Amino acid sequence: MGANRISSGVEVLSPAGCYPSLQAAIDAGADAVYFGLAQLNMRARSRRSFHLKDLETIMERCREGGIKGYLTLNTLLYDHDLKLCYKLLAEAAKHRVDAVIASDMACILEARELGLEVHLSTQLSVSNYESFKFYAQYCDRIVLARELNLSLIRGIREQVLNEELRGPDGRIVEIEAFAHGALCIAVSGRCGMSLYTDNASANRGACVQNCRMEYEVVDKESGAKLVVDNEFIMSPNDISTIEFLDQVLEAGVMTLKIEGRGRSPEYVKTVTQAYRRAVDAVIDGSYGPAFVEDLLEGLKAVYNRGLSSGYYLGREQGWSGTYGSQATRQKIYKGVVSHYYDKLGVAEITAAGLVSSGDEYTIIGNATGVVDGVIDEMRLDDGPVETAQSKDVFSIKVSGRVRKNDRFYVMAPVVEKV
Repeated sequence: MGANRISSGVEVLSPAGCYPSLQAAIDAGADAVYFGLAQLNMRARSRRSFHLKDLETIMERCREGGIKGYLTLNTLLYDHDLKLCYKLLAEAAKHRVDAVIASDMACILEARELGLEVHLSTQLSVSNYESFKFYAQYCDRIVLARELNLSLIRGIREQVLNEELRGPDGRIVEIEAFAHGALCIAVSGRCGMSLYTDNASANRGACVQNCRMEYEVVDKESGAKLVVDNEFIMSPNDISTIEFLDQVLEAGVMTLKIEGRGRSPEYVKTVTQAYRRAVDAVIDGSYGPAFVEDLLEGLKAVYNRGLSSGYYLGREQGWSGTYGSQATRQKIYKGVVSHYYDKLGVAEITAAGLVSSGDEYTIIGNATGVVDGVIDEMRLDDGPVETAQSKDVFSIKVSGRVRKNDRFYVMAPVVEKV
């Protein structure tokens, strides 16, 4: 298929683990967001997490922003979980959640009973057409196993179209795939490592990510160490499809899922913006190497464990060489918004450290999302200044509306550890 046969209805699906990330996704051009509630989702332990009481507000924000909201309810469910599962589904139906992302058949059947659209989670590792066809009777969209390459995805899509395979709502069943973000060493994220070591099940949203740590492999009899290229032998690079997104879309992927409900609001904004621009460029014919290079620079600036093509191109998977992020930029807390002058587009900031003219800034808040830019001019009461010290109250022009008590950060290069 050529680019002219790629549907303009491609969906950019962004993670929302908190209100700033939700707003950031909306402002950055997401078509939909996915979020979890309580403990029945794969990011239940994340420090960025919503609760049932947030559901009404989340969906109100989605409606106001003109996007869809999907409830992620995809954990392994025991009998004692079903009461809570059904309660969450009932609330999802009440607040008109656009779809539920699920993997357990009890959850899927109850969601269908309530009239909710179901998207099948990657947790079920659907990797062939016969499995796809079986689940299509329950689901309007299927998130394929992360281990598939583009050729395999294309084969499934062609069979879907040839048979005009339709889901419960009568539409051709859609294919969703992960476009960017963390890749787990386990099959489609189904891992037992942290359950074994910490009695914390990754399949119930409690992963402690001990696979991301440094390990040595030692022969206990001889003491000989296995020679590996680095000590992070279970921590793969993050997926990035930005450099071959045209091929992903040509393979028949209709929804590009960005991983990262536990990551920062500025990550959500940067990655969503990049994929929104890339999708639009593929469709209008302006996508190419020079265009992609500009987007890559931004993607490398935010949280990443190194970027690779995942399994999509059939290449050897890359591995993290360091612990945590390899981002080239970091945010440093430097104050709080004390006032915003709407007509002037000016924010008053109470500084919590040295701030200078020319600094790159990021302002984050629950209703604001992420507003960023460069300080062109700073003013104190006496007029323009080049710097502000801790406890100074200074004002700057900002690139979007901010609010009192939003947090103010300065962006700076990450200093490599020696």
